[in-house]
Amino acid sequence: MDDMDVFAAMGISGFGKSMQKKKLDPSRFDKNKRSEVAAPIKDNIAGPSLLPPENKGEDDDDSDDIGPSPPPPPQASTKDVDSEPEYDPDDMEDHEADSQISQFPTTHELILKDHTKVVSALALDPSGARIASGSHDYDCKLWDFGGMDMRCKPFKSWEPAGSYHIHDMKYSNDGQKFLVISGTLQAKLYDRDGEEQATFIKGDPYIRDMKNTSGHVGELSACAWHPKNPQLFITSSADSTIRIWDVENKRKQKTVIVVKSKERGARTKVLSCAYSPDGGMIGGVCLDGALHMWNTSSNFVRPNLSIEGAHVKGTETGSMVFSVDGRTVLTRGGDDTVKLWDLRAFKKPLCTRSELPTLYPNTNAIFSPDDKYVVTGAGAIIKGGSGRLLFMRKDNLEIEKTLEVSATPVKVFWHSKINQIVTGLSNGQICVLYSPQTSLNGAKLLLNKGPPRKVTIEDMSDALAAPAILTPHALPMFRDGDGIARGSKRKREKDRMDPRKSRRPELPVTGPGKGGRVGASATQHVVQNLVRDTTRDEDPREALLRYATTADDPQWTAAWKENQPRPVFANTSEGEEEDEK
Repeated sequence: MDDMDVFAAMGISGFGKSMQKKKLDPSRFDKNKRSEVAAPIKDNIAGPSLLPPENKGEDDDDSDDIGPSPPPPPQASTKDVDSEPEYDPDDMEDHEADSQISQFPTTHELILKDHTKVVSALALDPSGARIASGSHDYDCKLWDFGGMDMRCKPFKSWEPAGSYHIHDMKYSNDGQKFLVISGTLQAKLYDRDGEEQATFIKGDPYIRDMKNTSGHVGELSACAWHPKNPQLFITSSADSTIRIWDVENKRKQKTVIVVKSKERGARTKVLSCAYSPDGGMIGGVCLDGALHMWNTSSNFVRPNLSIEGAHVKGTETGSMVFSVDGRTVLTRGGDDTVKLWDLRAFKKPLCTRSELPTLYPNTNAIFSPDDKYVVTGAGAIIKGGSGRLLFMRKDNLEIEKTLEVSATPVKVFWHSKINQIVTGLSNGQICVLYSPQTSLNGAKLLLNKGPPRKVTIEDMSDALAAPAILTPHALPMFRDGDGIARGSKRKREKDRMDPRKSRRPELPVTGPGKGGRVGASATQHVVQNLVRDTTRDEDPREALLRYATTADDPQWTAAWKENQPRPVFANTSEGEEEDEK
């Protein structure tokens, strides 16, 4: 007798049974893929020799279209498809181009469009599940791959700083919070769901010495989290400083790094900043073209490494980033160049790539997750033209691949866990590039969901039915304990009698405290009631008229007349009469 039959006989047939998983139809995935990539695939790569390998992802079951046709039979089995050349590192001669192309997950794309202007800030959380984007339309938006449908809309959108452009956004290493850097003087910290947690203080603009101000006094430009300590981050600003902040202290920064320039005034705008992978070094690039490095163990009085004229003076360097080993630094300058620097030989760049049109100062460059390639965007040559994503070798910055996109790419981010490339474009779109074979989750989650379910008559009837009216604050979520603990009737009656919990309004003052005698003892109150002074309750006119009849009493007036002095200037007749008497 089978085990399942035994369980069925016992009445627990569902015990231990795994839930049936939803099986996706590969053909449906292919249809979605074709609709997604039909337009951009034609212009994906510059050069005719690399076009055939790019089309290998059109059908998972068709292996005839992969590269130049090899000697094996034309029809390949499913086992042959599972062992594609991209997963075999030993095939270096016959499928060298295929293995190189497979390192770039660019066969498919997903467009996220909700911004109206250039996407100037872009960040992905460490798990690759959410995208945070900022734009010149003053909005920040949060996108969740797992919660999106085919409409591809963000689940939260807000203006963090009013009418100020968003310059930078960075997720913390634990993915529980992120920073928003706008054109204001104050950095803002948000939690994972976009709720504001802190707004860090701005400094006093009338203090000349930047070390004595509690915060920035110039426009913010960039930020970076400490790679080891999730409580620390740095911000750079136009006030010629890089400030180290503690997440728990928003009233004052922890340390101030004052950048001194060779120019007149000894100040310059710090355009970008970064931490080394081990957190032992802080780097910054400035508007005067200088590139500085400070050891975090130093006193930050002067940089440990510095080079003047790293980029053309007066151009805005969009980004600087350390390599995984912490030995090389990549900078994307506003002078249409990408430069690679070695910290062990900091006099001149290892290699330089020029003629990369830069239309936006936030344009960045990044390393690939395997640290073999450099990715950056190049602006459109003509107005309204298409931009390019350039994949260059790290050792010599030679262009390995060129990918055309619909507009100028500004921000680029290559996530290592999901192996997908996210780029923000100048037309407000966010382009997510991925490959079904080498990418994981991310944009693939939308295709795995399939098309939305058709609306049935039951859905319409439920929508048209009268909704249930709920009294505000009567739901369990508004009760004590967040709806988890149910209060008893006795506890509710006790809270009802408590004026603080029941929010009873203040009663008029009566009793001992009336009349300003707050704090008077009961004994004083009794004594005052024994001899009651009622003069305040009488009419003063009546009180005076009460003594009008006693005013002519000689008992009171005679003594007054006798004690009066004689008049000096009296009449003579009156004086003689008095003498005669």
